[in-house]
Amino acid sequence: VQLVESGGGLVQTGGSLRLSCAASGSIFSINGMGWYRQAPGKQRELVAAITLGGNTNYADSVKGRFTISRSAKNTVYLQMNSLKPEDTAVYYCNADFTSGPVSRYWGQGTQVTVSS
Repeated sequence: VQLVESGGGLVQTGGSLRLSCAASGSIFSINGMGWYRQAPGKQRELVAAITLGGNTNYADSVKGRFTISRSAKNTVYLQMNSLKPEDTAVYYCNADFTSGPVSRYWGQGTQVTVSS
C-alpha cells in the first residue's frame, strides 16, 4: 500500500490550501482515512479524520476552517481555509485497514508553511 500526498506549500495568513492523498495497492480492506500534522518540537496530532461512511472528526483548533472529504474510497482531501501561522507543520495522510499485515499506513508528509 502506498499513500501519495500533494498540495502543500507556502501561503500567507488567511490564505487557503488543499491537500490531497491517494492510496494505491492492496486497498480492498481500507477503512478510515485522515490527516495528522507535526510541527517542529511537537508531537504528531490529529487534524481531521473521515470514516468509510463519511463521518468526520476534527481537532478543535481547526473546526470551522478545515474540511475533510473523500472521493471513492481511496482518496482523501483536506481543504484548509483561514490559515494561521500556527498551522505550519508537516501534514501526514493516514489510511486504516481492517485486515492485512499492517493496520495503519502513512504518507510521506507534505510541508505547509503559513507566513505572518
